[in-house]
Amino acid sequence: MVVSTYDEGHTVAGWTGTAIATVGSCVLGLGICTTSALVVTAGSAVVAVSVLVTWVLHLTGWGKPPGVRPVGEWPMRERDRSARAGHPECVGCRLAGRGRRVGRAGAAASVRSVAVAAEAVPERV
Repeated sequence: MVVSTYDEGHTVAGWTGTAIATVGSCVLGLGICTTSALVVTAGSAVVAVSVLVTWVLHLTGWGKPPGVRPVGEWPMRERDRSARAGHPECVGCRLAGRGRRVGRAGAAASVRSVAVAAEAVPERV
């Protein structure tokens, strides 16, 4: 069996956003069941807040960039030190004005770093 090298969403930002969105979805569902526009609006607002909280946590380093990462960066409590500069392929970073797209030379270096990271991943049997 091959272990996934992406490890997406296993971050403080991911889990916090999911928890807040779950609460918002429950409030939204309650509003639908009780036919209360006020409760539906409140639930929708909580879901919107979950998106903003996740984005802010990602930008402060508690989220991880998309793609392959070395095994040493997989733990959830490992903060991403490259977040301040932005991640090249990250939509959230681009929305914040960080991590502009890389040119061809940067893309080639990125492919090499992905290959090196993939070799560092231990295979589980």
